[in-house]
Amino acid sequence: MSPHSRPIVIAIVEDHPIVIEGLRKILSRDLPVQEIVEHHTGAGFLRYLASNKQTLDVVLLDITLPDANGVELCAEIKRLSPGTVVLGFSNHSDRSLVLQLLSQGASGYLLKNATAAEIIQCITEALQGQISFSDQIKQIIAKPSANQLKPIPPLTKREKQVLRMIADEKTSTEISEELMVSPFTIETHRRNLMQKFGAKNVVGLIKIATELRLL
Repeated sequence: MSPHSRPIVIAIVEDHPIVIEGLRKILSRDLPVQEIVEHHTGAGFLRYLASNKQTLDVVLLDITLPDANGVELCAEIKRLSPGTVVLGFSNHSDRSLVLQLLSQGASGYLLKNATAAEIIQCITEALQGQISFSDQIKQIIAKPSANQLKPIPPLTKREKQVLRMIADEKTSTEISEELMVSPFTIETHRRNLMQKFGAKNVVGLIKIATELRLL
């Protein structure tokens, strides 16, 4: 069914009123909008989604809300309403962040400097089942990062386990207890992982591993 063949319900989850006002004008003018729902926090929107019985077609999701991680929020939205199209809407153009959001079920990603035509095109394409990006994000996605051009370092089975647990924010003590080895052994694995990936700290380690699709 074409997205223009019936009125659609769109949610804007964004904490800046002026951004919402601009989006409302664009969406109301250029799409067959039945209703535009507005929420300023992730928690408030999830409560709405859990109790709302009407079909929600599209969510424009700011991924840097004051109370929620956008990637985790996207996953929860798709869990509560699998048929709803989620489009990331942000000032952040980090390639790994875009890929993380897509991995949680998002149908696309727009930068807040996108034109009105780009916004409408992305929504239309997403409603047709496509993955859609604003023009600047298309360029970022098409160009691999320096990390992605690196060869994937060989990891032992235990190093893969430790890497996943580090990504889950577990401490060396917690990891050692779960794997029933000494904390010293886990610290050795941490150092080896940093060296293999060429990372300076844990944040860098997780970023590189994510870009290499190891997490």
